[in-house]
Amino acid sequence: MLISRRDLVKAAIALPLAGLVAPAARAIGRLTAGDAEIIVVGDGHMSLPLDFVFPDLPQEELKALLAESGMPSGGYNPDCNVTFLRSGDRLAVFDVGAGPNFMQTTGRLVENLEAAEIDPADVTDVIFTHAHPDHLWGVLDDFDELVFPNAGYRMAEAEWEFWRADDTLEKMPEERKSFVVGAQNRLEVIGEKITLFKPGAEVFPAVEAVDTAGHTPGHVSFMVYGGAEPVLVAGDAITNLASFVRPELRAGADQEPDLAAAARAKLLDRLAVEKARLIGFHLPHPGVGTVERQAGAYRFAAA
Repeated sequence: MLISRRDLVKAAIALPLAGLVAPAARAIGRLTAGDAEIIVVGDGHMSLPLDFVFPDLPQEELKALLAESGMPSGGYNPDCNVTFLRSGDRLAVFDVGAGPNFMQTTGRLVENLEAAEIDPADVTDVIFTHAHPDHLWGVLDDFDELVFPNAGYRMAEAEWEFWRADDTLEKMPEERKSFVVGAQNRLEVIGEKITLFKPGAEVFPAVEAVDTAGHTPGHVSFMVYGGAEPVLVAGDAITNLASFVRPELRAGADQEPDLAAAARAKLLDRLAVEKARLIGFHLPHPGVGTVERQAGAYRFAAA
């Protein structure tokens, strides 16, 4: 058996710490979808300026909206919730977190997997909602080795083509050019293992890719069937509690804000009608709940 540099470092660290109790992982969410098990594991949280939420809103209106939504007004620190789906002899993960080179407050996924009883080597399928850093960069560890070495990888064709295009770096705003460089480097590494798909495809047994383009040009969410209610792994189609109250607002994180707002409104309506459960990547950990209609809009009911 080949031993990686990561294995050697882990072994060296484990020896002097063998007598110590490891710190508890961030809360781990678990739910079922028929015979399948869904596990949500924390990757830490992001730290962003408050006006990043809805940059078009005047400050007073934004603060009022945040108060109505139950969001703090002192800063925007969204959690990062990574979803695993265990079905039969396969184990899928939807997005892979930020890894070690994005923000100091992210990149906690690997250290939390042991508490979730997940061995990265057991993951058979890595399925991406999109290629922003907090969803893609965790595909590689500190040594540029694959965190999930035995997995196959899946990404929407439109998302793959956008980040790989020759002119994407040139067209991207200056503050997001590092997103492109980071994505292209990592997509190059998994290029021989990638399978591309279109919205509507079954990307994993009983899992449908749902078109939610707008946050990025090829963003998709995933509806998991098989249980009494379907479960939507939303990615960044819905990123904060205020979006339930005002889904039409243009969000600062969206590359195509108007398209993203339309996708968000359509998705919230579907979730409310179908009584589906929702897992939001950036909703308060573990991001699991349902969508209810309220006063002409919606509210998130945490599970």
